[in-house]
Amino acid sequence: MSKPSRAAADEFRDYCLELLSPVAPRGGVSGIVARRMFGGTGFSMDGKTFAIIAFDQLWLKADDEARGVFEAAGCDIFTYDADGKTRTMGYYTVPPDAMESAALMKPWAELAWGAALRAAAGKASTGARRRAPAVAKSTSGATATSRRPKQTQQKKK
Repeated sequence: MSKPSRAAADEFRDYCLELLSPVAPRGGVSGIVARRMFGGTGFSMDGKTFAIIAFDQLWLKADDEARGVFEAAGCDIFTYDADGKTRTMGYYTVPPDAMESAALMKPWAELAWGAALRAAAGKASTGARRRAPAVAKSTSGATATSRRPKQTQQKKK
């Protein structure tokens, strides 16, 4: 299979952007960013990727919550070969009829956007672990924390 021309790839990207547009905050493509990545295209909103084009096909993000819906519809998981092993990514194809209109794509795009939001929330919660205050020891063995005491304001008389 030959690689599509740049014009054909751009046309497919634009078509996919239109299909995904119902999930944008105000509808339309203005909230969705399409960027070239790894020889394909990634679609994101607010820095969260929820769809990609790879191997001339649209793939939607899935997580544990959405995976069963994609699998029940007969969608294929994204696979690739690396280091002599077949690996998968959390992206699935969409049913062929969903590629026909934005209205038919909407529930699938919403599933993918939900998966992207949950993935981002999971990353934020692991990165925001509460740190213990720094403790300093003096040569006499006394310890102090780095927390500052509350300052009180004096009332003017």
